[in-house]
Amino acid sequence: MATISLKSTDGKWLMVSTIMASGMAFIDGSALNVVLPSLQEKLHATSAELFWVLNSYLLILASLVLVGGTLGDSHGRKKIFMYGILIFIIGSVLCGLSPNVSFLIIFRAIQGIGGALMIPGSLSLISSSINEDERGKAIGTWSSITTMVSVSGPILGGFLGDHGLWRYIFFINVPIGIAALLILWKKVSETELAEQRSIDFVGGFLLAAGLALLTFGFLRAPEVGFGHWQSFGALSLGSVFLLIFIIVEWKSSHPMMPLELFRNPTFSGVNLLTLFLYAGLNAAMLFMSLNLVQVQGYSQMESGLTFVPFTIIMVLISRFAGSLADKHGPRWLLILGPFTVGIGMLVLSFIGQTQGPKSYWVTFFPGILIFSMGMAFTVAPLTTAVMTSVKSRYSGRASGVNNAISRVSNVLANAIFGSLALVLFTSALQSRLIDSQFSQQEKSEILAQAGNLGNAKVPMAIEAKKRSQVSQDFHASFIASYQNIMMLASGLCFAGSLVSVIFVRKKDLDQSKGTQE
Repeated sequence: MATISLKSTDGKWLMVSTIMASGMAFIDGSALNVVLPSLQEKLHATSAELFWVLNSYLLILASLVLVGGTLGDSHGRKKIFMYGILIFIIGSVLCGLSPNVSFLIIFRAIQGIGGALMIPGSLSLISSSINEDERGKAIGTWSSITTMVSVSGPILGGFLGDHGLWRYIFFINVPIGIAALLILWKKVSETELAEQRSIDFVGGFLLAAGLALLTFGFLRAPEVGFGHWQSFGALSLGSVFLLIFIIVEWKSSHPMMPLELFRNPTFSGVNLLTLFLYAGLNAAMLFMSLNLVQVQGYSQMESGLTFVPFTIIMVLISRFAGSLADKHGPRWLLILGPFTVGIGMLVLSFIGQTQGPKSYWVTFFPGILIFSMGMAFTVAPLTTAVMTSVKSRYSGRASGVNNAISRVSNVLANAIFGSLALVLFTSALQSRLIDSQFSQQEKSEILAQAGNLGNAKVPMAIEAKKRSQVSQDFHASFIASYQNIMMLASGLCFAGSLVSVIFVRKKDLDQSKGTQE
């Protein structure tokens, strides 16, 4: 297949359309994290329901993104990409109109269907259309701009949340999506089709069911205990579904997750790195956002602005990191980058109660600066390593596998860290109440608020002179759980760095370059 130059008119239109569509999906997730406090209050949602708002989208996306990649390879990457954008727009409108949290959870799943068709299409279009010697730079450009948009999401989300306009986080997708569709229709050519393949809907169902049951089991456990049949049963059955999924994929002649791709140690390694890195990053970003707004006294807008350094660093460095990966290979970048991210999160884990936004530069800023540098040198080389470790005709499936794993990591991070946060918060709160002056009835009413985490409210029955102490106990308990979660997130990033040391090999990438077509 003939390829095009990144600097050509066709190349520029391709980049604009893929960046706009991908950015639309990414901004949704990052902006939503910041407005979760506002959403929780306006829709009267519990913390478990908040995690379902996040996970209903991610579950469907993780389950079907591999199907989306395969559909793109066999039925036209541009065509499937455009269908995904259209479905995502419809889901976004429905989310914005949601009357309660239950409807929002359902409509987020519709967004997930659109995202599953849309997200793998962007990278596979770039990888199969742009000249090989410019592919890393193109992916770096895509990575830097989409990450900039994604990290700018909290600023937009904060502004809208502070003004009671959180629904517009979804409505803003409509003009962006329509513009991307028009550019794709008029300016971007379809790519060469791969062989026709059957769609593995059985695999998609097994993956969705397994992840949904694991999510339910983890989020239910803090309330009923891990030994309860609801939690233990869901976790056990979810694990069985995922085991059957792997067996089905191994035996299927047309699997949604082609396991033979994992015979390449580098492909396996970068996907394992993706699992660890994005699980840690998702947990850190989510709980830091909740900490800033619900405990540290930041407005939602101020919380969003704390990530501006991340945006600037990503814009300045990501494309350069992509070029370095082209020239020298991604191995050392994928070792040092995640390690640096882990250092930044470790620094952030030592932050206790602060004096609010005025102390940002000496509290949160140093840690954010460090992990931003690490991510800037990781994102583009990681994507390049995924796409260049397989033949280009498998690019849609490779992108789908990597996207699925990053989404699976987010699903598991939300479920596991959400459950862990509730356990840690409740334990810390109980410890603070043991020697307190509250009555047993008051202690019970205070502990009943633990399910709301940082949004816990002082019970009305608590007398005025004790209310301040309850607020302090809530804040201290949340900070204790936040610090532990940040340490665990840091450990995941260090594990990702170790994975790169063991698995990422330059020769795998060099060999793949000679067999791209």
